Amino acid sequence: MSKIGGFTFVLHSHLPYARQAGMWPHGEEWLHEAIAETYLPLLEALYDLDEEGVPYQLTVGITPILGEQLADPLIADHFVHYAAERAAWASNDVGRFEQAGDATMRDLARFYHHWYARNLTSFNDRFGGDLIGAFKALQDKGRIEISTCAATHGYLPLLSRDSSVFGQIQTGVDAYVRRFGRRPTAIWLPECAYRPAILEGQQGPSVRRPGLEEYLAAQGIRVFFSETHTVEGGRPVGKAAGEAIGPYGGVPRRYAVALAPEEQAEPGTTFQPYWVGDAPGEVAVLGRNNRTGQQVWSGSFGYPGDAAYREFHRKDGVSGMQYWRIGGPGVDLGDKPTYDPGVALARTSEHAAHYVALVEELLVEYSRENNGQFGVIASNYDTELFGHWWFEGVDWLKGVLRGLAKSSSVELTTASRIIEEHAPQRVMVLPEGSWGAGGSHFTWLNVDTQWMWPPIHAAETRMEALAARYPDADGERRDLLNQVARELLLLQSSDWPFLVTTGQAKEYASQRFTEHCDRFNQLADLAEADGPLDEAGRRLLEGLRERDNPFPNVDYRVFVARQGDASLPGGASVAAATG
Repeated sequence: MSKIGGFTFVLHSHLPYARQAGMWPHGEEWLHEAIAETYLPLLEALYDLDEEGVPYQLTVGITPILGEQLADPLIADHFVHYAAERAAWASNDVGRFEQAGDATMRDLARFYHHWYARNLTSFNDRFGGDLIGAFKALQDKGRIEISTCAATHGYLPLLSRDSSVFGQIQTGVDAYVRRFGRRPTAIWLPECAYRPAILEGQQGPSVRRPGLEEYLAAQGIRVFFSETHTVEGGRPVGKAAGEAIGPYGGVPRRYAVALAPEEQAEPGTTFQPYWVGDAPGEVAVLGRNNRTGQQVWSGSFGYPGDAAYREFHRKDGVSGMQYWRIGGPGVDLGDKPTYDPGVALARTSEHAAHYVALVEELLVEYSRENNGQFGVIASNYDTELFGHWWFEGVDWLKGVLRGLAKSSSVELTTASRIIEEHAPQRVMVLPEGSWGAGGSHFTWLNVDTQWMWPPIHAAETRMEALAARYPDADGERRDLLNQVARELLLLQSSDWPFLVTTGQAKEYASQRFTEHCDRFNQLADLAEADGPLDEAGRRLLEGLRERDNPFPNVDYRVFVARQGDASLPGGASVAAATG
């Protein structure tokens, strides 16, 4: 049977900048947990499959700010200590449960002791402490495509200056090239937040601000991802019309869309990619397939809620180890039954087989209902779901990839390969939106977070002024301006308003936001003063360069004023330059 459809996992790997920014419960331990429970197990699974000769492919996103941290020697050193410490805690539990005469808990403690010991061996020996290098090797071999993101996961639609949108994307692309030795062709827009071209300005001449796809086209990026509703509610060109007024940090905006008003809207489908924007053939969008997503995310029937799987929320009062399983719906936390790793592993095999059959069924059905048209499924998830939140999730991923690699009807692929080999046939005008509450910007702009946006917008304008004042700084002045740019990027992270809105780490996120805002303004004050830095200024600069050190090659000049212009300097584009 010939392949009638393509499938790619799209795993979005991201954590906020947490280097030397606290430990437990919020801070650098976020990274240590994710390395131990997600990134290392994922690499183990992908390398195992490759060594078995399984011809798998998938898309793995690594945000630039996460990549900077995974490659940081300080974080690597801290992780080794973290894993060794937990192996020791589990070993202590073995003795504690042995003394209590509880053989079941003793054996579980041994399981965790060996699990963390394997973590250390894998990190140090199999991957040489270089997780980014390990992912790069898989991409170089053609097993994965690594997609990029904006530098610090900045929420692009709510940034007020196009210099900041450009700076976030350009810095992210530059970091990707430095880490992976090639340019990216796929990108995860932070929070799947998209904004089309708009006319902005209620008094005086309006400025046309480019749609986000225009920045991607200039960089040679071919595909981005969107939430399901964005595509299914999108408007194919020539099928709808509209001009809408909407809030933007308290400032009205007028959306300009050149469409035929007499025709009705026609929904899109996540089984097809679409060109986006005014230049068909440049940038495409892939929408998240909801049915496959719900099979994992659904609270009522999603796999991670199975009774056999490990309970995330109950932890041992002495060591913090998670010795219990979910046990079924409605089971109180204190009544959770003991975890059985062997039973849980067997369930992952059953769930993997079910998912493989679901993907095949969906693509066969789409082909049958659309005259044999080749359909695609992009199944998008936060990478940290697998292993961290759903302990058995990486084993499930491994089983799905192994199963689909054997499928006679489904082709395992990557996002960019879909666009290259099954190019979109239609152009779509996407609505503004995100994956957040109501598909809007509400999760990041609401009554609890609106105080964050005026300082961000003020910093954007101030950065433009500094770039104009010093068009070609060198020496200490250039170092200072580059650090101002780093603090702006860190200030713009979407994680801070997200954590405030969700309440997951409200006080921590507010503090981190305020710190980066203060650091930006302190450094900007120094940069605006003429003459060399005094001793206090040098101490401040050197301290922050060590503390906030991502993107060593950041160039403050990417923030030069460019309102209404998404092109590379000089009006060129990577796509044009490379043919």
